[in-house]
Amino acid sequence: MLKIIGRRFLVSLPLVLIVTMLSFFLVLLTPGDPAAVMLGMNHTQAEYEAAREKLGLNQPALTRYGHWLKDLGNGDLGVSIFNSEPVLKILKGRSGVTFSLIIVTTLFSSIIGIGLGIASAIRRGFLARMVDLISLLGMALPNFWLALVFVAIFSVSLRLLPAIGYIQPVTSLSGWVKSLVLPVAVLSASAIGIIGQQTRSSMLEVLDSPFIRTLRAGGLGRISLIYRHALRNAAISIITVVGLTFVSLLSGTVIAETVFALPGLGGLAVQATSRHDLPVIQGLVLYFTVIVIIVNLIVDIIYAWLNPRIRLS
Repeated sequence: MLKIIGRRFLVSLPLVLIVTMLSFFLVLLTPGDPAAVMLGMNHTQAEYEAAREKLGLNQPALTRYGHWLKDLGNGDLGVSIFNSEPVLKILKGRSGVTFSLIIVTTLFSSIIGIGLGIASAIRRGFLARMVDLISLLGMALPNFWLALVFVAIFSVSLRLLPAIGYIQPVTSLSGWVKSLVLPVAVLSASAIGIIGQQTRSSMLEVLDSPFIRTLRAGGLGRISLIYRHALRNAAISIITVVGLTFVSLLSGTVIAETVFALPGLGGLAVQATSRHDLPVIQGLVLYFTVIVIIVNLIVDIIYAWLNPRIRLS
């Protein structure tokens, strides 16, 4: 297990360096000037040059990136160009919203999707077609359109759920749940079908394997056969899809947070990009990269737990 963690850590260091370097220079190549955005329309050339010098924009790109890496080594992600607030503080204040949305969506999609996949693999027929239909609809319907439909039905017409906003769980647990219902439903629409399809395919492959037929012929109980043997052997591909779902939600939350006015990292990414707030963008890229690395590490550990042979490879 330690070997897996160490190997993942060694691979992650150059990955973080490459991703942050690419994002840094790609932002510099995009049109726009943060100094001009900060000063507005009415400013003199002298004010513009002074703002660029104050923000360090007149330094060479490699020098600026080197300073950012040096600050990163000291645990400092810099400050926002526009409000001089520490980037770490900004990310901390918004990460709870995004993590709540992603974790709840992943758990909900996994429970429903795996349940439907197992049921359709056992019974097949109608349930199998239902999983296909859910997957097709989830991938075909745009998230923003689905979000607007849900708001029109459940918030405007029925007035059961809030249309916008986020309530902290420490403030009101029931309010927190209600504020997440619609965004989670929107993000889960495609994830449930994808996880369900993968679960069904993996379960069908395992259920038709020789060792399952041998266990069935030996009189092993149905529940033990399905959950102890078939599901465990099919779990590696299912866990892979669940991990990919979690990672894909990092970008998927942008639409949900925009439509439902949730103060999360997705909305912050849109705002920082439009303003060319490079320290915030770099902080977000680093944050997301670390999250992806952690998710992949967790998936690798689950692989090793499900299949001991992976620990020896």
